[in-house]
Amino acid sequence: MKKVYKVEVDCANCAAKMEEAVKNTPGVKDAALSFMTLKLKVEFDEGIDPEQVMKTALKNCKKVESDCEIYL
Repeated sequence: MKKVYKVEVDCANCAAKMEEAVKNTPGVKDAALSFMTLKLKVEFDEGIDPEQVMKTALKNCKKVESDCEIYL
């Protein structure tokens, strides 16, 4: 399953950190964050709850970039 989320991030370097944090979240197969469009595309593993995974992903992102936001 793939979903697209709107994000708020201040710089391209921060976006790269967020993308890596999402990719390292259990339940995420792949992720790509575009700083230009402020969109995060996430591909999830089969049989998981995307909402729960994204809550964890947001927590992971806040650890590396405290003022970022993912609109779930």
